[in-house]
Amino acid sequence: MSWTGFKKSLNRAGTTVLQKTGQIERTVDREFADEESKYRALEKECQALQKDSKIYGDAVRSMTAAQARLSETIETFYGASDRTSDGAMAGHAFKSAIDDLDGSIQRELDAPYRTCIMEPLGKMNAYFPVINDHIAKRNKKLLDYDAARSKLRKVVDKPSEDATKLPKAQQEHDDAKEVFELLNDQLITELPQLLDLRVPYFDPSFEAMIRMQCKFAEEGYERMSAVQRYFPDNVRDDYAAGQLDAQVEGVLQEMKELSICGAN
Repeated sequence: MSWTGFKKSLNRAGTTVLQKTGQIERTVDREFADEESKYRALEKECQALQKDSKIYGDAVRSMTAAQARLSETIETFYGASDRTSDGAMAGHAFKSAIDDLDGSIQRELDAPYRTCIMEPLGKMNAYFPVINDHIAKRNKKLLDYDAARSKLRKVVDKPSEDATKLPKAQQEHDDAKEVFELLNDQLITELPQLLDLRVPYFDPSFEAMIRMQCKFAEEGYERMSAVQRYFPDNVRDDYAAGQLDAQVEGVLQEMKELSICGAN
């Protein structure tokens, strides 16, 4: 930081302290405060949206990876017992279905998800640091303006024998006011425009997310339906009637009766 920049920062820090103690009047701009509040909400929501979208994409990949490991274990489990059994055939079909589903997701969902959802969110969030710099600069210029206004008022209230002080203080006040109002007006005008653009900007990403979720669900349903043919038609009805629970309990009871599973 240059000496000039350091001096300005020191003066602004002093102005802030004097404002907190009531010695310098603080400008209250409710219009800007309202627009900044709306902008901060947008910033927070966009950052959360980017974070949650990444979590969702990672979760889909994690789920399919877990399904792949699960299907491999089930195929090995049933195949080791009897490769010709209905269970072994179903286990093999399940593994094939999951392999196809995993490959389909990598081909048809991963790249579009990055392109249509993650990249637009990243580009939107990349604007916020730039906007925040403008807001920070506006706030610094407001401190300069408040300090210049206070200085001018003191010179007016207590005229100096030095005839150059009043014109100099007036010029400093006018310059500070002009710079501040230029930045302030720009933000008050453009922040609402940014908020208005958020919906048309996110429309394509929202539509893409819905379509990709439908595609994922349809792909999974289609492949799992093919596996269902290896099971009796009455399995669902048996489950609803509680008969499958009874079958499981029966097998557990047989296990308990084995010596190696006995309590003693």
